[in-house]
Amino acid sequence: MEGVKAIIVSGGMVPVFNHKDPEVGCRVVQSCFDAGLKVFEWTNRGAEAEGLFKTIKEYIDKNCPGMLLGAGSVFDGDTCRRFHRMGASFIVSPVLEPEMAKTCKELKIMWIPGCGTATEIHQAYKWGASIVKVFPGDSAGGPGFIKAVLGPMPWAQIMPTGGVSPDIENLKAWFDSGVCCVGMGSKLFTNDLIADKHQLTEAVLNVIDIIRRIRNTINKPRF
Repeated sequence: MEGVKAIIVSGGMVPVFNHKDPEVGCRVVQSCFDAGLKVFEWTNRGAEAEGLFKTIKEYIDKNCPGMLLGAGSVFDGDTCRRFHRMGASFIVSPVLEPEMAKTCKELKIMWIPGCGTATEIHQAYKWGASIVKVFPGDSAGGPGFIKAVLGPMPWAQIMPTGGVSPDIENLKAWFDSGVCCVGMGSKLFTNDLIADKHQLTEAVLNVIDIIRRIRNTINKPRF
């Protein structure tokens, strides 16, 4: 699980996506992989989501070596087990659910629960989370909330999702607050971009470059 965490954090961004057309899903995954990302979250939304996840996993295994596929929008232990059997490398939830914590520990699969308060973040770590998802990031208090939480809990590894956009001002605010990575979905994967693989790849490359430059500034030694 530590290896999965390292890949998630190193990339700086977890793409979050779902689409009823598997060709669109595969195109988006390929664009992210071509841009250099090694992780992707497919959200469990809609009756066909699990079947689509299986298709996307098969595509990744064949075309995107080394890429990790996670299942998002998961709410219970049984669903964790089904996605684990289909090859999920990590499980993401918008909520903090003890049954999921127990199941993921049993399955030895990384669990990223959704939290909206300092108490929930603390509880998530007690139950075995190594990254927590602040969701919805903007409504939970934005970068200011994360900065405040990291004061007494500097060990917390936080990934905001919801309210994260691909522009430098937004990303700088999140990373300056101390996040370990961000989750990004609809603000990046617009209808125009997902229709054009080349443009989407360029857009993802741009986000990765912005994050890299921001991190370099944050980590630059001060004299």
